[in-house]
Parts: sequence; C-alpha cells; structure tokens
Amino acid sequence: MSGIISAIGFCNNTGPGDLSTLDASLRAVANTGADACEIGIYGEEIIAGGRVIEERLARVAAIASNYRFRKLSLHGQIVSNFMDRENLHLQKGVVRAMLELCDRLGAGVLVHHCGSAQLTEGVTPADLDQMEREALFEMAEVAKTYGTRIVLENIFTTEPGQYRQTPTQVAETVRAVGHANLAALIDFGHAYIESRYKGLDFRAELRAMADVTGHLHVHDNFGLPYTTKTFYHRAEATALGIGDLHLPLGWGDIAWEDIFSELTFLPDTTLIMEIGAERFAAEQPACLERARKLADLVNARSMAA
Repeated sequence: MSGIISAIGFCNNTGPGDLSTLDASLRAVANTGADACEIGIYGEEIIAGGRVIEERLARVAAIASNYRFRKLSLHGQIVSNFMDRENLHLQKGVVRAMLELCDRLGAGVLVHHCGSAQLTEGVTPADLDQMEREALFEMAEVAKTYGTRIVLENIFTTEPGQYRQTPTQVAETVRAVGHANLAALIDFGHAYIESRYKGLDFRAELRAMADVTGHLHVHDNFGLPYTTKTFYHRAEATALGIGDLHLPLGWGDIAWEDIFSELTFLPDTTLIMEIGAERFAAEQPACLERARKLADLVNARSMAA
C-alpha cells in the first residue's frame, strides 16, 4: 500500500509485564494479514527509572525480529503527561528511554498522550500548554537524532475540574511546536467522547487535526462519556454503550465512510486499529477489510487531486 495512508494494522494485546505473551500477541496481529503493528511497550517491564533494562530489551528484540511488519510503532506510557509539573523530569526520562527503544527495535513512531492537570489557583491553561510545548520540542529534538516521530494523541476528560486539550487544541500544540519530528495522532473514539462531553462539533474537531496528523487510532464507540464507571465486566459497558469501548468498526455509531471520504492526513500515515484480539479476534478480519477500504477513500482522492 502507498499513498497518504501507507500501512494498516492492529495494536498487540499488552501482557502482564513479563514478556510471556508478547510473541503470541505479535503473531496474532501478523496472522490477520496486517502490515503494521503497534506494540503496547508501556505494559512490559522494560524501563526502570528512565533506564532501559538491557536483558529485557534483548528478549523483546529477539521476539520482534520474527515479524516483518512494514510499519512498527510503540505506544508510550498511558500516564505520559507533560503537564505533570511535579514529575516532569521523570516523564521526560521515560520518553527518552521510549525513543531509544523505538530506535533499537526499528519502530518509526512513538505514541504519546496529550497532557492533563487539575486547574487550581495559580494554574492556568496557558501555563500548562507552554510547559507541554517546551517538553515536546525537547523530546522531538531527541526523536530527530533517531529518525523517529512522536505523535501526540488526543484523549478525553476523565474527571471534573481537569484541563484536557480538545482535539483542536492538540492540533494547535503541534503547530505551535512546529517540529518535523512531532505530528498529531487522531484517536477517533476519544475525539467522539470528548466532543459529546464538551458539546463540540465532532467532525469539525477532526478537521482541525487532520492536516497535522501522521498516525490514526481507529475503534468504535457511541461517544457517551462515563456517566457511570462501575462495571463488573467490560461487556456491560459495551451493552450500555458507555465510554471508551474500543469496539470493532460498525459496532458503534461513528460514520467511518463519511469521515474518510472527507479527511486527508500527512503522507505516510499509519492506521492502527485498537481492537484487541483478546476480545475481538473473530471480528478483526472484517475490520481489516473495512479499514483498507477507508484508506482507499483517502488515497484515491489524494491521487486524483
């Protein structure tokens, strides 16, 4: 595949931290016929205090070398947060180590979550934005030495009083940093939830991000914020349609064909479906087929332009 969207695949199933499931999870992605994989490296005990554990890295490298994905990306810490003033030096240390992992494992992209903080007296959104932007530029300079790109992922508000950038604001951050080794990552499911929560135009938020976006996270939901978080099994959340469900395409109500008929992205964008085999192995082949058709909508329009 070539064009704007150049590779399509899945995230792997993140294991318990001891590398015991890594090989099987990568094999599961490869067996779908996907040509891209995103490793949830944050879930493996491979970094300690900002330092790469060499023995663990050697084991990961040996496992990953068995698979020849066209595009490999690593998902950084879920708790990555460049608005975390108290722990900022620790946060940056982990991202440095993650970028080293990208280089040594042949991954061209590191996924990094956009920041968040509680707004308290003396803390303004502008201050938080500036702190994040300075850290992102510093880390993008590190990424440049490895030939790796950091992609900044939009998340959604998780608690009252929290400052969390909207998708539009994430795009503004990427533009403000203005570094070739930093791009945006559209997570469509997250954008849908945040748009509904804040009363924003979902499609307009996607449009605001698209032209600085070089990585996609695709999974379905109903855009319903967490009006309850108590579930005894994750299937109950699915039944209710509440929250960040990571469903197969078509199980929620995101208008995928309409969206991909309109948007375009940076060249050489990877589309990763965060639809894990631990829940939806039977649905993954159909999702891959549909994702390829979505990519064709973008790529054909780009070639015709």
